[in-house]
Amino acid sequence: MATKFLRRAGYSIMERNWRFKRAEIDIICMDGETMVFVEVKTRSSEHYGLPEEFVNAKKQKLLFDAANAYMEISKHEWLIRFDIIAIVLNGAKSVKTKHLKDAFFSGI
Repeated sequence: MATKFLRRAGYSIMERNWRFKRAEIDIICMDGETMVFVEVKTRSSEHYGLPEEFVNAKKQKLLFDAANAYMEISKHEWLIRFDIIAIVLNGAKSVKTKHLKDAFFSGI
């Protein structure tokens, strides 16, 4: 769902489920000249909180370290950004998708 959402928004998907040590980057894509590292969070409801609230400081650090490794390995030197795609599945009735751009480590 998240990759479809990003493609429709004009992003170019480069990698999915890219792993580095204990971290996994769900989606690596390009938004123009900016490389975007995307964390996807899905919940069946908002009863226990919004999906994006589950991206804690520890997870952010793991993603940052993995993104640095990806940049080094791939020799990319573009601007980067960390986004969250938050998906709430409300049963079979509906799906709510929210794209939070520059969700953390703003200004890198």
